[in-house]
Amino acid sequence: MCIIFFKFDPRPVSKNAYRLILAANRDEFYSRPSKLADFWGSNNEILSGLDMEEGREGGTWLGISTRGKLAALTNYLQPQLDRQARGRGELVTHFLTTDVDSLSYLKKVSVEGHLYNGFNLIAADLSTAKGDVICYYGNRGEPDPIVLTPGTYGLSNALLETPWRKLCFGKQLFLEAVERSQALPKDVLIADLLDVLNNEEAQLPDPAIEDQGREYVQPILSKYSAVCVRCPGYGTRTNTIILVDADGHVTFTERSMLNKDPSHWETSTHEFTLQS
Repeated sequence: MCIIFFKFDPRPVSKNAYRLILAANRDEFYSRPSKLADFWGSNNEILSGLDMEEGREGGTWLGISTRGKLAALTNYLQPQLDRQARGRGELVTHFLTTDVDSLSYLKKVSVEGHLYNGFNLIAADLSTAKGDVICYYGNRGEPDPIVLTPGTYGLSNALLETPWRKLCFGKQLFLEAVERSQALPKDVLIADLLDVLNNEEAQLPDPAIEDQGREYVQPILSKYSAVCVRCPGYGTRTNTIILVDADGHVTFTERSMLNKDPSHWETSTHEFTLQS
């Protein structure tokens, strides 16, 4: 499970403002093998972590390319999973490696959405020249994808902007950091956003999570209802911050758990300028 907060403004008035600020958590079993974020692809143009689970190798939960393609995925909380369904991580990698625009890609995905367990997919085309376009599709919601209007959004394991208490709480913390963003050095903003992502305060009671997850989520509700999930053997393994400024300069910061140990983390940062 995961959580994502993002604000985008394709044409920021201020030179110091960011076109995109995104903060995301990946929640997963600690034992599930994966690679830390790095560049890959035919020309090392794609930056993401990679799932290395047998049968799911090469999928990812979040990635961006130097050509301005960005995608992020969350699972939709459901009590029972279809073990024969296709791996959802391929939805992100397929978009990052194709030349299809975000809305056309999500329209294609919507036709095949029934082949997957529940998911939400954000797909974006970031272009300094043309302006940024960000689209959304969830296969447990409306049948067609939508183009998002500029603004601030939160996405967890229900449909976009579903007001789970932890999502509303985290979004408010995110907004407070974003409002200070133009006055903060970049490293301080990143630190503030990481603090948001690592907030472990349980937001209870939350009947919406209980109803959607039913018996599956009940034993871990007190932990799952926080922005940062921390359970034995499962929880938040990766924090990712993506900043895109008015000139198309991208700062991608990943904080990752090492050796299945919640007390052992490594932080890395990659920077590049969009080619689009």
